[in-house]
Amino acid sequence: MATLTIDGKEYDTEQLSDAAKAQLTNIQLVDQKLAQLQQEQAMMQTARNAYAQVLQAELPKES
Repeated sequence: MATLTIDGKEYDTEQLSDAAKAQLTNIQLVDQKLAQLQQEQAMMQTARNAYAQVLQAELPKES
């Protein structure tokens, strides 16, 4: 028996309506996508930082 806790209250997922189960699935899919996007954001920030370091090295040196 799987349980779901919302606002401190536990629910047996097998007892949820089909509509509630569908919304739970939607939330799980969105959570997965958010995690994927956070990973992508971290990769893009790393790439940006690397580009900024290369740019810094390419800028003219002050005399």
